[in-house]
Amino acid sequence: MIRCAIVGATGLVGSTFLKVIEEKKLPIDEFVLLASSKSKGKIIHFLDKDYIVEELNENSFDNNRFDYALFSAGSNISLKYAPIAVKNGCIVIDNSSAYRMNEDVPLVVKEVNKNMLIKHKGIISNPNCSTIQAVIPLKILNDLYCIKRVIFSTYQAVSGAGINGINDLNNTLTGKKANKFPYPIANNCLPHIDIFLENGYTKEEMKIIEETRKILNLPNLNITATAVRVPVKNCHCESINVELENDFDILDLKQQLNKIEGIVVHDMPEKQIYPIPTFVDGKDDVFIGRIRRDYSVKSGINFWCVADNIRKGAATNAVQILEELIKRNSHLD
Repeated sequence: MIRCAIVGATGLVGSTFLKVIEEKKLPIDEFVLLASSKSKGKIIHFLDKDYIVEELNENSFDNNRFDYALFSAGSNISLKYAPIAVKNGCIVIDNSSAYRMNEDVPLVVKEVNKNMLIKHKGIISNPNCSTIQAVIPLKILNDLYCIKRVIFSTYQAVSGAGINGINDLNNTLTGKKANKFPYPIANNCLPHIDIFLENGYTKEEMKIIEETRKILNLPNLNITATAVRVPVKNCHCESINVELENDFDILDLKQQLNKIEGIVVHDMPEKQIYPIPTFVDGKDDVFIGRIRRDYSVKSGINFWCVADNIRKGAATNAVQILEELIKRNSHLD
């Protein structure tokens, strides 16, 4: 019997966990939905049943109650409750930034480094949404041509800031005051996601840099990033410039990208076909377009990368990790 807890079940990512689990029909026998005291008693219809949301507390994981738990309730909640869950025999897949750079915690994107799952000690981290969509194409570029340097420019949707980000977009579009962001996001691009650090980068930019190095196992890779919040409801876009050690054929590169699980090449510029958020919204793949040579360096490439940040960038990747763990553990039975 497989039992699973969903921590943060009433949030934007938590509710998408439920949607993806329903679609994938995972072989899980029992679910318990956990959230804060504010959501206690709320009824959620899931898998043809009504579930009553329980309040998360220090006793929620007692007596080895769960085999797995998906966490998406913020870093503080993960730092407090994930160790309690692990102590009670539960494997935690955490969507927060709490453990991502911990050496003992695998940071996993299923299509890139699922082999790292065997190294977990009870906690597995889900990367930042912007990192997830980038490392899938970067992995194949590195395997084929060896990456020398990466420049990220991200255009991140307001849903990346949760329901309050979406509310800010809706409110400021009608002239109301911004609450989540420092300026009205309507009609603006804000080069500011998370806090500014002493080195001049934002925390979001450093997450992208450090997580990419860890996932690709390239600790010394030269990377720089600029992360921008844009007035789009959902789906993050990224302009990625990569300098490669070895030369490439552009047509062959496109064909290689199109063979990779989780990538869809949407690249016919002569017909104005390239990925855009309204097309990608609700999908689990990473869409790549505007693939072209960078003539300013010997072996460089530019490409445009779009993914649903709530699905592939958070919920779907976590559920894919859960699916992989169940599959591996069933082979051990």
